[in-house]
This record gives sequence, structure tokens and C-alpha cells, in this order.
Amino acid sequence: MQYNLSFTQKSVPLHMWFKKAVSTRFKACALATAFLAMPLSAIPEQSYAQNLFAPIIRINGDVVTQFELDQRAQFFTLIGSPGDPVQMAREELINDALKRQALSEVGLVVPEQAITDGMIQLAGQVNLELDDFVSQMKQAGVDVQTIRDYTAINIGWRDYIRGRFLAQARPSEAEIQRAMGGGGAGGVEVLISEIFIPITPETAAQVEEVALQISEIRNVNTFGIAAGQFSQSESRTNGGKLPWMSITRLPPALQEIVLELDPGEVTPPMALQGAVALFQMRGLREAVGRQPTYSAIEYVSYFVPGGRSPEALAQAQTIRNKVDTCDDFYGIAKEQDASVLERVTLPPSEISRDIALELAKLDENETSSTLTRNQGETLMVLMLCGRTATTNADDADARTRVSNALTQQRLSSLSASFIEQLRANARINQE
Repeated sequence: MQYNLSFTQKSVPLHMWFKKAVSTRFKACALATAFLAMPLSAIPEQSYAQNLFAPIIRINGDVVTQFELDQRAQFFTLIGSPGDPVQMAREELINDALKRQALSEVGLVVPEQAITDGMIQLAGQVNLELDDFVSQMKQAGVDVQTIRDYTAINIGWRDYIRGRFLAQARPSEAEIQRAMGGGGAGGVEVLISEIFIPITPETAAQVEEVALQISEIRNVNTFGIAAGQFSQSESRTNGGKLPWMSITRLPPALQEIVLELDPGEVTPPMALQGAVALFQMRGLREAVGRQPTYSAIEYVSYFVPGGRSPEALAQAQTIRNKVDTCDDFYGIAKEQDASVLERVTLPPSEISRDIALELAKLDENETSSTLTRNQGETLMVLMLCGRTATTNADDADARTRVSNALTQQRLSSLSASFIEQLRANARINQE
């Protein structure tokens, strides 16, 4: 599991997934914040000191300056954090002060090497080496100390929370069984709706805005309208609604996210190859009997040039009408380049997220033509060949993954609750 520097962050911002757009984004933000690079001589000394280095927030015995607020807001803008960057920066800096005070009380100090490693991972989220990441941040007016402070407090807080709450966060065997769909009362089935929004580097900003707005929807009908307007999935004609399905059909990471949703709630936007996905919880019920988990899934992908053009979609539909099993694709692909057809068998954890999500909706020998490749230029005809149920040995590995996921979720929740408690007991004055 990839380490997430932002302990309380639910999902990686969409900009992190569109790596080709990173340089453009840095340049645009650099222009918007050129004031940070102004020479001190261009600003009256007294005004500069008052506006940038005078305290604007006091948290117990600590202070936050205007300069720190500007820096953190700009940093959040550059990494693509959703929401108002200034308001988010203000709240996070208050939380950071409270976190530092808690770390100081127990004498927890983050080693320099851990901070460096964390900064390297942060840079890797936008596909950059650390030096290049720091350089581009500097060009946009963000000091390296801002990056370091952000990284250090998140690493320190992660270690603090684990030390304080780990024993409390570990799930029981019954809870693990339930999450795996193997409890004595039967497994769990979910009723969800979906939206798949196509995306290109050119439309990344617009799609992010739309996806974030959709993620705030809490009404099934409103979500259905959005699905009809924006989704490329075949379910769009039904408001994005999917039938009841076993939770074990979904990709492991999505299983845990969906189980945390209340009816009407929507997942954060999820990056896929050529699309962004959102899911709304409509219902959850106990299933009769044990629901299987899977050690391997076999599927066929046939690639049609032209993306989602009418011609490509028509060709895909013709192919879908001709095939009844995965073996039938060999006749379709005969005398064509071998690259047009892929047939693979993989563990669920190794299947790309978009394919795994699409396969979850399919029964054996069913097809779909929702997904694309090559930045939307190639349409994929996908067929599920079959699923292999887990053996007892596989169950042990799955149990460990589920246990770790549940533990991390609870640590995140306990962290948020503890921060709220610290804020309630703190003296916070904002000027």
C-alpha cells in the first residue's frame, strides 16, 4: 500500500493523476502568485513586516503568520488539493500547531532521513524527482521549508497516532470476517450507482471541478441526473444504477471505501485510465450464505481504434454481438496484429482499477465497451472469462489485507476525533 503523506486526506487529488499537466499547472500558479517573489525593496519595510510576519493566529502558545498562511495556501494550490486553499491552509496550520504541541509533550522527534524520504514520496506523486519538485515549487513561490514542515508534521502525527491508538484500532476476527463477506450471518451485498467521466489532459481541470461537485451529492435522483449528463458508462441510461452485488466483487481498496459510506453518500473522485469514477451508496444488506472471495480473474480485452467515436462504438457493438465466450475473440482477431487482443489471468490486486471496476459488474462471458486506452484514442471491448475462488491459503493473505485496511481506517477516524478534541480544549485566537 502506498504511503500517504497527508494522514487525514481521503484521496489523492485528481491533479496528481494527470502527470503530463504538472508543468503547465506549476507555471500557471507561478504567474498567479508572483507577489511572493517580489524583492523586499519593492514593499515598504514596515508594511511587509506587518502583513507577512506579524501573527494572525494564536494557538495556545504558538503563532501562525501571514507568510506561513500564504505559503501553505500556495502549496495546496500547486498539489491540487480540492476546496478553498486559503481556508484549508488556515485550518491545517491550526491543526499542525496542536499536533506539534502533542508531539512535544511525548518527546517525539521525526528523524531527518524520514522527512527526506517523505518529501521524495510526495514528489513522486507528481512523477518528479525531489530536486525537480523543490525547484518547481520555488519557481512558484513556495519555500522548501514549507514542504519540509508539511511533510514532517504528517509523518510525526502518523507515528503518534499509531502509538496512541493502534491497539484500539485493530479489528476483531468477527469484524474481519464480516468485511470479507464470510461472517456467520452471511456476506454483504451492496447497491451502488456509478459515474465514469471521460478525461484527457486538456479537460483535467474541468473534470476535476465537476467530479468534486458530484462527490458532494447526497440525493439519489440528483446523482442519477449527473450520471445521465456526464457518465460514459452503459449504466448512464439508468441513472448510473447497478443491481445488488456481493461486496467481494469490487476491488479490495474500493470495498473498504464503500463499506464506510452511508446511504446517499458518494465516494471521492477516483482516477482511472482515461476516466474519473464516483460511486454512490444506495443500500447494504446481509446475503444468505458465505460470499466467495477470488484469488484470480480471467478476462479478454479487444482494442478498437477510434476511442468513443460513433464508428468505433458501432464496431465494438458488432463485435459484442458476435462473441459468446472469450475463445470467440480469437476468430475476431485472426490475421490482425497480436496487440489488438489480450487475455490475462491475474489476482484482483494486480488488475488495474478501471478494469477491476468494470469486471465487478460482469458475469462470466458478459462484455462491456465503457473503457478506453491511449488517452481515449482506443476503445476497449472487455469480457469476463471467469473468476477463481480463493483457497484457504489465499484467505489468510486476504484476511491480512482486510485487517490492515480496517485498522488504517480506524486510525484515520481516531485521528480526526482527537484533533477535534484538541481544538475544543485549545485557546485559538484569529486576527
